[in-house]
Amino acid sequence: MLDVRELTTSYGAVTALDRLTFSAPRGKITAVLGANGAGKTTLLRTLSGLVRPTHGSAELEGADLVRTPTEAMSGLGLAHVPEGRGVITELTVEENLRLGGLGRSARSQAAPLDRVFTLFPVLSDRRNAIAHVLSGGERQMLVIGRALMATPKILLLDEPSLGLAPRVVGQIFDLLRSLVESDGLTVLLVEQNARSALSIADFGVVLNLGRLVVHDEAAVLAADEKLRHAYLGF
Repeated sequence: MLDVRELTTSYGAVTALDRLTFSAPRGKITAVLGANGAGKTTLLRTLSGLVRPTHGSAELEGADLVRTPTEAMSGLGLAHVPEGRGVITELTVEENLRLGGLGRSARSQAAPLDRVFTLFPVLSDRRNAIAHVLSGGERQMLVIGRALMATPKILLLDEPSLGLAPRVVGQIFDLLRSLVESDGLTVLLVEQNARSALSIADFGVVLNLGRLVVHDEAAVLAADEKLRHAYLGF
């Protein structure tokens, strides 16, 4: 579904992605792993058009992401949830969610909104609450739900576990697995917690200083003790 070839992205003299090549199959979770500074977040920002590569290509079902304006990514079926749980705290939960469906009529937003509330019952219970009062875990659910309002084909998710309790992380990861299995969603998951990411992923991509170290099935990566110690921290 996602095909990345020789992708190179630089910040001035610093090369953050160095001729990166891999693919992410449809209806699967591909975990992008590596230490801080490996290029994981830059990869997601490049795929969603927030930064432009200096070389290479990235295609989503044949559509050229490199030349697509950021504001047009949603129309291709791509949704990006950056690190940091960026909710608009002055708006209610439902108002935040509806922002994810901008460009749709209220009627066409109804089904995705119902789906999000089914996936996240806590958001349904607090749909009229101001987002400022939500916990960190609830805010993470809200930003994922907002991305799902666009009914994406592929979800780019950056560090969803950061700063959350293990119980909440487990809930969010279980939800991602269920979305893949029930809805056929494709997920590109950037995650510092490599052990947890590999436990739900189908495939893994390990980066080091912007370069590809290995791309293989998640179970193979998790079983490789030398790789885990060298690059994944467990």
